[in-house]
Amino acid sequence: EDRRHISDGDIARLKAELTRPLNFEMAATDEMLGIALRHVPNACCLVPERREELTTEGGLDVVGQHNALAPFIARLGDAGIRASLFISADPAQIEMAARLRAPVIEIHTGGWCDAVVDGHTAKAEAEWQRIVAGAALARAAGLEVHAGHGLDYQTAETISALPEIAELN
Repeated sequence: EDRRHISDGDIARLKAELTRPLNFEMAATDEMLGIALRHVPNACCLVPERREELTTEGGLDVVGQHNALAPFIARLGDAGIRASLFISADPAQIEMAARLRAPVIEIHTGGWCDAVVDGHTAKAEAEWQRIVAGAALARAAGLEVHAGHGLDYQTAETISALPEIAELN
């Protein structure tokens, strides 16, 4: 939304030149919905966005924002755009994503990755177990499961071994 990473002109060029699917990562705002409907990417990953962040620091609160997200997800779907929700591996968030009929979730892996890098073994293991359980719950609920944030070669290799994970970001 704040155009830190991409300009409107970049979107048009990418859409015209890419031979691979285009995925928007964006806030769930009317302005961003208009851009998505104008350019029709393959997918839109809805993320929380705060101007003061350098990068997304946590998952979207789909439980607290379900009334606003439901029509947003429906409009994307009606346009043929797959909606993905960037959420924590929390059962309540995953269950709400399924109820909202979002076809995809992306599990926020930042806490796990940070703990691995910092050498906090117990915290890393606890975060990993949350991710494993969340991925299994999401897949059982019929959601396609992606994962991302803070991944490096080591953590990407580890998480890509989970059978539920279809994509890493």
